Amino acid sequence: MMNNPDQQRHPSYILYLTTLVSFMTAFMGSSLNVALPIIGNDFHASATSLSWLSTIYLLTTASFLIPIGKLSDIKGRNNIFKYGLIIFTTGSLLCGISQDTFQLIFFRSIQGIGSSFLFATSTAILISAFPQNQRGKVLGINTASVYTGLSSGPFLGGLITQSISWRMIFYLNFFIGLFLIIVTFIILIEKETTNESYDLKGSIFYSISIILMMIGLTFLPKFIGIVLLITGSALLITFYKIEKVASHPVLNVNVFKSNRTFVFSNLAALINYSATFAISFLLSFYLQIVKGLNPRDAGIILITQPVMQAIFSPLAGKLSDKVEPQIVASIGMGLLTVGLVILCFLNPLTQFYFIIINLFLLGIGFALFSSPNVNAIMSSVDRKYYGVASSTTASMRVIGQTFSMGVVTMIFSMFIGDSKITANNQLDFLISLRIAFIIFSVLSFTGIFFSISRGNIHNNN
Repeated sequence: MMNNPDQQRHPSYILYLTTLVSFMTAFMGSSLNVALPIIGNDFHASATSLSWLSTIYLLTTASFLIPIGKLSDIKGRNNIFKYGLIIFTTGSLLCGISQDTFQLIFFRSIQGIGSSFLFATSTAILISAFPQNQRGKVLGINTASVYTGLSSGPFLGGLITQSISWRMIFYLNFFIGLFLIIVTFIILIEKETTNESYDLKGSIFYSISIILMMIGLTFLPKFIGIVLLITGSALLITFYKIEKVASHPVLNVNVFKSNRTFVFSNLAALINYSATFAISFLLSFYLQIVKGLNPRDAGIILITQPVMQAIFSPLAGKLSDKVEPQIVASIGMGLLTVGLVILCFLNPLTQFYFIIINLFLLGIGFALFSSPNVNAIMSSVDRKYYGVASSTTASMRVIGQTFSMGVVTMIFSMFIGDSKITANNQLDFLISLRIAFIIFSVLSFTGIFFSISRGNIHNNN
C-alpha cells in the first residue's frame, strides 16, 4: 500500500533540501565549463574530447531518467533520491582523481547516473510537499537555487582552477554531497512503496534508444552517426508500441498523449534547452581563446546570466501562480530568441559590455521561461503521475542539453576536427560559433509557438 508521501518533516525542510541539491548539480556543470580549456591543456585533449565531458554526463542522465522516474513511483521517491545522492557524490570523488581524459569521461558518466536519480525525484518530492497554490512560488525558489549554482560556478570555478586546480571543483562537490547525504537521511523519513510490477522490457528499450540516438547525433554527419540515429529511432518507436499495451508501463503514453498542456510544455522545454545549453560552453572558449581572458575573468563575465536568472526566477514562478504560464514562459522564449540572434554577431572586436548586456537579457528570458514551464507541466497531471511527470520534464531538459552539445560537437568536428582550440585556429572556432548560434536562434523561435499553444492551467483546476 502506498504511504502518504506528504508525511515528512516540515515542508520547508523539503524545500531547503531540494534547493541545496539543485544548487550542487548546477554548480558542478557551470564551474566545469570554465575549467575545460585548462583540462584540455593538462590532458592534451581535443575540442571534441572536451565536449564529451559534458555530453557523456547528459547522455547517461537522459537514458536513465524515465525508467528511474517510474521506479521511484514504485519503490519510493525518497529512497531513489538517497541513492542518487550517494552515486553522484561518489562520481564527484572519482572525477577528481582521474588521470586522463578517458577516466574523466567515464567517471562523469557515473555522475550522470546519479543525477538521473536526483532529477527524476526532486521536483516530485517538492511538489508533493506543498499545495497547488504555492507550487509556482516554491518552484521559483528551487529554480533560483539552480541559477545561483550556475552563477557562482563560473566565478568560483575559475578562481579555484586558477588558484588551486580544476580537480578541487570535483572535491568541493564531493564534500557538499557528503553533507547532503547526512541531511537527506534525517529529513526524508517516510517510505513510499507499492506492489506494482516494473516494466523492465520497456525501460531497456527506452534507455538503449536514447543512448543510440544521442551518440549518433554527436557523430553526425558521419555515416555511423546516421546509422545510430536510425537504429535508435526504430527502437524508440518499438518502445512506444510496447508501452501502449503494457499493463504497468514505464511511461503511460495513453494518458499523456491527450494532455495538450503536458505535451506542448515538454516540447517547449526540449526546444528551449536544445537552443540554449551550449551558450556558456561556447562563450567560455570565446572569452578565453578569442578575447584572451583567464578563467577567473571569464567566469566573472559569465556570471551575469545566471545571476539574473536567480533574481527573477522566484518572481516569475510566483507570477505563474496568478498569470497563465503560457504567457510568462512565451515572453521568456521571445527574449531568449533575441539574445541568441545577437550572439550570432560575436567577433574578435566585440566589446565586453555588449556581451554582458546580452547575458543580462538572456538571464531574464531563462527566468521567465523555466519555473512557469515546470509549474504548467506538474499542474497538468494527477498526483499519482508526479514521479513520471517529473522525470519526463527532466528528460526533456537533459535530452535538449545533449542535443545542444551534439550540435556543437558536430560543428566542431566539421570545422576544427581533432585539433585543440587555440589562438591559431580561432577563425575556425568563430565560424563554428556563428553557425551554432544561427541554428539555436531558429530553434528558439520555433519554441515560442509550442509555448504559446500549450493552453491554460488555472482555468482547468
